[in-house]
Order: sequence, then C-alpha cells, then structure tokens
Amino acid sequence: MLQKADPLRAFTTLVMAVVLAVLIGWILVVGKSVLMPIFIAIISVYVLLTATAALARVPLIGLLPEWALRGVVLAIFVLVLLLLASVMVGTAEQVMARLPVYQKNLTDMLESISARFEIEEIPNLSTLIETLWGRINLQRIAAVGIGSVGSLAGVIFMAVIYSTFLMAERGGFARKIAAVLPQERASQTHMMVRDINRNIGEYLTVKTLVNVILGVMSFTVLKLFGVDFALFWAVLIGLLNYIPYVGSLLGVVFPVLLTLAQFGSIQTTVVVAILLTGAQMWVGNSLEPRMIGRRINMSPFVVLVSLALWSSLWGIPGAILAIPLTSMFAIILANFEGTRPIALLLAEDVQAVLQNGEEK
Repeated sequence: MLQKADPLRAFTTLVMAVVLAVLIGWILVVGKSVLMPIFIAIISVYVLLTATAALARVPLIGLLPEWALRGVVLAIFVLVLLLLASVMVGTAEQVMARLPVYQKNLTDMLESISARFEIEEIPNLSTLIETLWGRINLQRIAAVGIGSVGSLAGVIFMAVIYSTFLMAERGGFARKIAAVLPQERASQTHMMVRDINRNIGEYLTVKTLVNVILGVMSFTVLKLFGVDFALFWAVLIGLLNYIPYVGSLLGVVFPVLLTLAQFGSIQTTVVVAILLTGAQMWVGNSLEPRMIGRRINMSPFVVLVSLALWSSLWGIPGAILAIPLTSMFAIILANFEGTRPIALLLAEDVQAVLQNGEEK
C-alpha cells in the first residue's frame, strides 16, 4: 500500500514545487521595484558586516564598540556610492562634449583605410550620422534616459536605507527566531542562516576585492595610454566582473570601442584590447580561483541558467545578483529533506551537500 502511495506523493510534491516556482517568479516580476532594493540591501549587508569584522581586527580601531564600527563602514559605503554617482554624471557630460572629436577621428580612420586599400566608395561617416540623426526622437531618448537614471537613483537610495536598518537590527534577529520557532526549528534556522552568512559573505567580500584589483589594473592600462574617462571604465569593468562569464567580455568591449573612436588607430586599439584581456584572463584563471575557490557550490551550467534567469527578470542588477541569490536558494533547499534533491541538482560538489545534510 505504501509503495503505491509513494509515486503519487512524489508527483504531488513535484506539482507543488512547479506551482511554487511559477508563483515566486510572478512575484519577482510584479514586485521588482520593491524587492530589488531589498535584495541589494541584503547583499550589501553581507559585505558591510565582513568589512566590520575585518575592521575590528585593526589595532586601536578595533577597540571601538561594534555599533561605531558598523557606522564607520556604513559611512564609507555611502561615500563610495556618492563618488561613483559623481563619476558617472561627470563622465556623461564629458562624453557629450567629446562626441565631435570622436566623429572626426572615426571619419579620418575610414578615409585612411579607403586610401590604403584603394576603395573608392566607402560609406561617409558624417553622412550616415546625419541620416540617422534625423530619425532619432531626442525627446523620447532623453525621457527614457532621465527615467532610467531616476529609477536607478531611487533603487540605490532605498537600498542604502534598507541596509542601514538591517545593520541596526541584525543583533536581534536571532532572538526573534528563537521566540517565533520551536527549539528544534530555531536551531535548524540558525544553522541555515549561518551557512548563508558564511558562504555568501566570504564570496562577496573576496569577489569585491578581486574586482577592485582588476579595476586598478585596468585603470593603470587605460591611464598609461591616455584613454578618456579611465576611472569610469575601470569602475565599470570592476562592476561588470560580478557577472559570470559575460561580464568580463563586456568590460573589455566598451573601453576598447572608445579607444578606437578616441585615437582612430587600429594598432593602439589592439594593444589596449590585448592588455585589458590579459588582465581579465589573469584574474579569471589565476587570481580568482585561488582566492574564491569553491565558496559557491554551483555547477557551471547552473551558473549560466541562473544568470539568464535573473537577468531576464531584473536586467543588469539581476545579472550581478544572480550568483548570491541562487546560492541562497540552494542553501535553503539543502536544509529541508523534501527539497534537498533540488539542491543536489544545483551543486557542483554533491558530497558537500550530503555531508552538510547528515550533520544537520
């Protein structure tokens, strides 16, 4: 009798899991404007708490109370966000001023190529731009651009507010769990939260350090060749490196295209591209594996699927948050007997998941 009931129970569980997944996806899409700042704040708090723990180990500074250390880290976090915002706004104004120079450089390069290869009829860049310019609705583009900037500013502002309250209330979270849940459930929840804090916190902190190193290397290369807006491109390269696989490619493409427009020289562009790609390869193939290791236990295929899923839901912010969010869900699934098989399918090291399950 039990053998007949098992397939029915498995099928019912599968159906409920699919329905739950669809419901969660619908909530993520509909509640994007509300949920995105919350998730960004949660991810930010992991980095801030790890930075607070590191600051506590510094001589003299470590003598400060914990609330003061958190305040210092939070103030630095807000200051960094303000500096990044000022860099982006300033860069946008400078790009508009430099556009005529870039147009002239590209036109001269095309004319040089046509003369070298004796091409009589090559498309005139100025004519093409003038033709396309008349078809562009500047008001609509300006409205979309202002709306996007305003939306991004709103998300960042709310994320900072949420981060502040999460940092302040973190100490009472354990007491709330103990008061709401039975002793056994509370203990399991504490262990789950501990695993999430350890894995995500270490991953994000080390990944951030790796991205800072990559940004410094890229800034050095760009500054050495006199590429315009070197600081902006270095920051963008560091941010895009949070996105697995695709981010490193995009991080190189954008400044390389600008180099071509700025200098109008294929040779210079190729050298800059080689140096930036070399920095990306060294960081991705040597530095990052040594520093990060297997802190995030997900197979490469799952990483790609999560990247596609979260980017389709939330765009570039979703792509940046894809790995931490998916890892959180995987840890939560691994802590319950009924959903542990799903966690096994997501994992790269199956034995690690089984071992953690046995310990619990």
